Amino acid sequence: MQETRTELPRVLNASHATSIVVGIIIGSGIFLVPREMMAAVGSSGMVYAVWITGGLLSLFGAMTYAEIAAMRPKYGGEYAFLREAYGDLVAFLYMWTWITIAKPASIATIAAGLARVLGTFAIFSFFSRPAIGPLLWSQVFAIAMTWLITGLNILGTRKSGNVQLALTWLKVLLIIVIAGFCFGAAGSHGSWHNFATSFAGARGGFSGFMIALIAALWAYDGWSDVTQMAGEVKRPQRSLPVALVGGVAIVGGLYMLTNAAIQYVMPAAAIATADRPAADALRSIAGAWGSGLVSIGMAVSICATFVGSSLSGARVPFAAAHDGLFFKRLAHVHPRFETPSTALILQAVLSSLLLLAIGRFQALFSLAIFSEWFFYALTASTVFVFRRREPEAKRPYSVWGYPVLPGLFIAAAVVLLVFSFADQPRNSLIGTGVILLGIPLHKAFQRSRVAQGVSKSAR
Repeated sequence: MQETRTELPRVLNASHATSIVVGIIIGSGIFLVPREMMAAVGSSGMVYAVWITGGLLSLFGAMTYAEIAAMRPKYGGEYAFLREAYGDLVAFLYMWTWITIAKPASIATIAAGLARVLGTFAIFSFFSRPAIGPLLWSQVFAIAMTWLITGLNILGTRKSGNVQLALTWLKVLLIIVIAGFCFGAAGSHGSWHNFATSFAGARGGFSGFMIALIAALWAYDGWSDVTQMAGEVKRPQRSLPVALVGGVAIVGGLYMLTNAAIQYVMPAAAIATADRPAADALRSIAGAWGSGLVSIGMAVSICATFVGSSLSGARVPFAAAHDGLFFKRLAHVHPRFETPSTALILQAVLSSLLLLAIGRFQALFSLAIFSEWFFYALTASTVFVFRRREPEAKRPYSVWGYPVLPGLFIAAAVVLLVFSFADQPRNSLIGTGVILLGIPLHKAFQRSRVAQGVSKSAR
């Protein structure tokens, strides 16, 4: 008889983990958010101040997570940290929110974003047409891609890690090539004088800076997902800090390079009014094929995000089921491929349902904002709990600047929550409602576990 597996093997190395961090963070945001940032602050200097501030805050969060993850390299990442620090209820609420809103909405957003980018090519122009009833071809494509990536992740974590590594290297190469084309522009196509220009219609002031900072923080978002793979990373005490801190630093450098390349080609006013700043910059230099190169870069970038996000997301319900807090079936490990296949399939089903029900990129994007950043702040706070509870424990990595840097990250997350609630009150209230719904569900699961235990003891 074949042995029933209950654990996932450690098959990812530091390179895989770093590629997950870089690959998930860099999606389409870097090609798009320069517009929002310039429209909010109005000058090159302030845009760079925002990029640096957002990068540092993200780095502070990554350093905080690195200390926690290096000591507790377990399945589920944030779920495991919250459970050990605050107990089963808080961990269940995180898992419940993650599986119902945060991760399905994130995957659906990525899939819808990929369809939107590919829709700019003439060959995919049919994406905007109805396929079956009100269902568009873009939604059909997004759902198909969701299942294709899920199938890859079921076939093997190491295989997915290798694909992630290759796509991330290709993504970085394309970003460098795009930046090189921009800086190589001469004459009327590029000038260092553009860095001294400003946009008169910018919102400006503190509110403008905060709006731009939110855009920057969202561009940096996704670095925490690698902690959910902690139970499958080799030498996690070393690999996880390298991936988290090094990955965020690499992304920061690429973001600054791309932003500088765009500003070299376009003045501030043009950036603030461009729908796709990077594509417009390349179009002014090389015409239609330059814009197409940016679209290809965006598509590759989104694909890398797609693989990593789908790969990491299913580990949260798997970990909860493994601990007996959720449906036991979700802790199933495929006997041949050694992957959490049932949890991956559930994740794909929920993402597909969201794509069927909503399908619009912006609506999907805003749905996950509140819940994700609420748990970012809560997870980062566990470093204070563990430091107080285990003052003498050996720490493979210690966050520099404790307690100031973790405190700054938590404060930034709270500010983002406040602004998100003000900007999207309906979606934020939905997110809050889903979190609170997890309380009676947790009690129901507890009663079920107790009843099962009594039944077994009676036998």
